[in-house]
Amino acid sequence: MARAARIALIVFTALASVGFVALAVWQVQRLGWKQDLIARVEQRLTAEPVAPPAGDVGKADEYRRLRLQGRFEPGEVLVQANTELGGGYWVLAPLRLVDGRAVLVNRGFVPPAQRAPESRAAPAGPVELVGLLRLTEPLGGPLRANDPAAGRWFSRDVAGIAAQLRVPGPVAPFFVDESADPTQPQRSPRPGLTVVRFANNHAVYAATWAALAAMAAAAAGWLWREERRRPGTLT
Repeated sequence: MARAARIALIVFTALASVGFVALAVWQVQRLGWKQDLIARVEQRLTAEPVAPPAGDVGKADEYRRLRLQGRFEPGEVLVQANTELGGGYWVLAPLRLVDGRAVLVNRGFVPPAQRAPESRAAPAGPVELVGLLRLTEPLGGPLRANDPAAGRWFSRDVAGIAAQLRVPGPVAPFFVDESADPTQPQRSPRPGLTVVRFANNHAVYAATWAALAAMAAAAAGWLWREERRRPGTLT
């Protein structure tokens, strides 16, 4: 190998080590952010339910426990779902709040055998329920775009579903996953199946990048020593 190529290899491995160190530091920062996120979400999940917010919502509001009072309006949309109970559908229906706004409520999960509407009529009259605030999902999924005309929904797109159901008046820009009431018998749709789980592998990633940084640094050091041993080269 020519001397210029050997020097280039030394420089490359040294720079690779620096890059791996930067990636390890970034993953450590991500670990802190993820731990803070998990702590904040867990705090929301155990807090007392509050009234639904007015206006726009963001990430800081997701998974906040809400208490809703109102009446279910006619109509519902089935959104394809995969849960711990298997494949099936989420049942989303509009709830008219006492203040006049409408909120889409995910009443829970039904298997394909219970797709028929008569198997899950929404309660008549005033209702009160507790649920988790969820952000709208307008983009569908990879290769799984919502098709309202065909009645195929893969994501819980609040604006799209409200338009499909022709919900009149103001509609909240979020939906609510209804929570299970432990004092009531199990029903269909099955509420309370929201999965609140965040992948937190940043410590493993940081350790991996740090190990690669050490290996690259060791390789650069070895190459440098070997180059210095060559007669008439580096001194």
